[in-house]
Amino acid sequence: MKTFTTCGGDDVNAVVSGYLRDLAYAQSTKPRMFGYKRAAAAIFHLERSLVDLVREHGGELPRIPGIGPSSARIIREVLEGGGSAIVERAIDASGRRADIERRRTLRGHFLSRAAVIRILHDPALGGPSLHDYRADLQMHSEWSDGTPTIDQIVDACQARGYTHAAVTDHSYGLTIAGGMSMEEAAAQRRAIDAANNTRGGTFRLLQGVEANVTIDGDLDLDHSEAAIFDLVLAAPHSRLRKTNDQTARMLRALEHPTVRILAHPRGRITGSRAGVVADWPAVFARAAQLGIALEIDGDPARQDLDYELAAEARRAGCLFALDSDAHTTGQLAYAETAIAHARLAGISPDRIVNCWPLDRLLAWIADPASELL
Repeated sequence: MKTFTTCGGDDVNAVVSGYLRDLAYAQSTKPRMFGYKRAAAAIFHLERSLVDLVREHGGELPRIPGIGPSSARIIREVLEGGGSAIVERAIDASGRRADIERRRTLRGHFLSRAAVIRILHDPALGGPSLHDYRADLQMHSEWSDGTPTIDQIVDACQARGYTHAAVTDHSYGLTIAGGMSMEEAAAQRRAIDAANNTRGGTFRLLQGVEANVTIDGDLDLDHSEAAIFDLVLAAPHSRLRKTNDQTARMLRALEHPTVRILAHPRGRITGSRAGVVADWPAVFARAAQLGIALEIDGDPARQDLDYELAAEARRAGCLFALDSDAHTTGQLAYAETAIAHARLAGISPDRIVNCWPLDRLLAWIADPASELL
């Protein structure tokens, strides 16, 4: 059996999931394509390494929900040899190798759930622990494209041991995601105030907003509109498949006086798009100068920034936000993926705004220069 590791080297579950996804795109019918996609997702989100599972079952692959006989054969082949001749032959027969090879280039530095769990518990790694993490600062509610109510979010955050958090629904310019009008934002503020008043000072929910970065680098909120929120995240949601340089766009977004977090900076999606192309060292340098935090988005499909770019940003002196980008309360666990990337990148908890007490967070929001190195 091939030896796999899960911290910065081969992540067996991610490798197997990738082959199953390749096989999905080599299918000639949609039902078979979706079947292999479901199998790929089942392995990617599995909480145990396939290597460990096989070892514990005497060298045999145990039954895994969502995995049928044909997918199991691929899994065994990858575990035994590190690759899959079956998948490669299917790709050749499909006539889609160029597209599948392109998709393969878009899977770099994505961690499977099993890898995340191992990284979180690896004593050899520094960086933030689950215990250090006090607050998730990007999540979505029923006020835009999420499902939970404000009260459900507060309950779920408290259940995870958070002392504070920010709900950051989309701004009105992103209509495809149900962005809030300013009238809706005012109503949401009342709901947040009511929820905070019932907690007796044990928890504080901030009203944030995920503002859309326009093509020119402006926000889809003007200064007075953005200023009503406790926390402003700026995120690109367009031109994410273009190959032209967009450094000026990202630098301009950092300069907006209300922006405190540059959220999922590239806007990449695994196997689908690479996201914004930019001179990232220049973006990191300017963010460090301004005291603006760069986000590691823990959504398994995003993982943006990943640990390699995050380490580069750390060396530039940047602050960081580690967030779930949750759209359901169950997805709050996605913050753990962001924490894993921060651990691999060697980021100190002192440079992570989610690890700060509320008073320090609020002081930084009021004056980001207060945290300049």
